[in-house]
Amino acid sequence: MAKDPVRVLVTGAAGQIGYALVPMIARGIMLGPDQPVILHMLDIPPAAEALNGVKMELVDAAFPLLKGVVATTDAVEACTGVNVAVMVGGFPRKEGMERKDVMSKNVSIYKSQASALEKHAAANCKVLVVANPANTNALILKEFAPSIPEKNITCLTRLDHNRALGQISEKLNVQVSDVKNVIIWGNHSSTQYPDVTHATVTTPAGEKSVPELVKDDEWLKSGFISTVQQRGAAIIKARKLSSALSAASSACDHIRDWVCGTPEGTWVSMGVYSDGSYNVPSGLIYSFPVTCRNGEWTIVQGLSIDEFSRKKLDLTAEELSEEKALAYSCLS
Repeated sequence: MAKDPVRVLVTGAAGQIGYALVPMIARGIMLGPDQPVILHMLDIPPAAEALNGVKMELVDAAFPLLKGVVATTDAVEACTGVNVAVMVGGFPRKEGMERKDVMSKNVSIYKSQASALEKHAAANCKVLVVANPANTNALILKEFAPSIPEKNITCLTRLDHNRALGQISEKLNVQVSDVKNVIIWGNHSSTQYPDVTHATVTTPAGEKSVPELVKDDEWLKSGFISTVQQRGAAIIKARKLSSALSAASSACDHIRDWVCGTPEGTWVSMGVYSDGSYNVPSGLIYSFPVTCRNGEWTIVQGLSIDEFSRKKLDLTAEELSEEKALAYSCLS
């Protein structure tokens, strides 16, 4: 029997990431090759014409799984009945802007979109915030959409997770599909901690730990970490544009694993509401290793944290606490 279509909202849909993301969703990369979708695309009024052009292209591509397209500049129309919301739209930091200015702009955006989701989204809507500062935007959204369960509001650190997998794959000259269980801890920022302490590679001789195969602790504790942390800036320098294709692909990975489940023995990184695990202050949206089953994520428990890692986990938590305080000051 054919499945009922899932309604997927993409905000900022006429932008770079949105343009890369909507065909992936329409092809079944996000929710599976047998799951029909109806796309809800939202953008700001100055982008209305470009948004209509994206809708035209979606029609022209004749995607079999795409059962409808809503393209609008009205948040209520965009949010009505949606089952999955991918929040790509946000206010980017411009030259000369203070962090508080950017935060203030994003607080007002996420406050209004949260209200629309709160009133009009489907029950149990799953939300993924992509726009930076992603962790704190997700926290603001949670604040203004109290009826959406806190477990349903997440932010994207899967891009950083996938970047870490890619770096290990390149370093060891192995297939990226053979590397698993890297972790991104904390904020989607330059304080994030890409951790391979528990990561493994599938080899002809069985599973081997990444540190054992790399045999270069100095690189793992410096060059590797900074490469993952600064990868977005490196792409901007190379392309003169920010990451779009990889961000869109990672958003699909995040939602697919959340909805369809993670493979046995594998975890992924998601920015989720902290419950105090690993001594991370509760009340932050913080990236943890998680497994997913039956549409629910669970933080992986019991991983050993050495002294080096502890400092990194605390540093990124401190930054998130500061961001939270800054965001809340913008509300008053």
